[in-house]
Amino acid sequence: MILIEAVLGNSSDPLWVERLTDATVDLLELDHWEAQKNRLRKKTRDGQELAISLDRGSFMHDGDVLLWDESASRAVVARLSLRDVMVIDLEGLDALPSELSMRTSVELGHALGNQHWPALVKDKRVYVPLTVDHRVMNSVMKTHGFEGISYEFHPGSEIVPYLAPHESRRLFGAAEAPVHVHTHEQFVAVDSETGTAYGQPPVSGKVHAHHATDAEPEQ
Repeated sequence: MILIEAVLGNSSDPLWVERLTDATVDLLELDHWEAQKNRLRKKTRDGQELAISLDRGSFMHDGDVLLWDESASRAVVARLSLRDVMVIDLEGLDALPSELSMRTSVELGHALGNQHWPALVKDKRVYVPLTVDHRVMNSVMKTHGFEGISYEFHPGSEIVPYLAPHESRRLFGAAEAPVHVHTHEQFVAVDSETGTAYGQPPVSGKVHAHHATDAEPEQ
């Protein structure tokens, strides 16, 4: 068993991109709950058993380099499975009469609940991790035709870094989806529970549905 007490870097960093180009890379595959732990034991894809023991408040990110053997040019890199997220933008409701805005919000909540889709509301956006195919979710949203509401599908890698840790656990844990990735964006806020820094969603104020997913759901 190999003890890992610190992350060496990330495979997206220029230094590690160069080092890993011709290296043999073994993967430590993690789901969301495992990535939220700073202590765990798990075997890599090639069968190496690792004991992870990071500082309190530290979490592994997608692409983190956990082990490097320069003489053998071998590395172990963390790999997190990620699920897409539907981001619903509510900003357009501000331009509607208050009665219509309130009714639309209630109808949206009812529609999401009726589909049993987990959701996280943050500022003027609703985050819904994919629990079914894109086409099904797109079809449901188009069928309702919510006025003043737009939406778009984003990779989890673009959303998770901008959520506080407890928010990502709520959002993706409810969907039983994996989470948490490396980001180079500037963080601007701090989670009140853990003191971990996080930022603002990388989603523009005006987002629209992907027309490529307009197909009706398969029967």
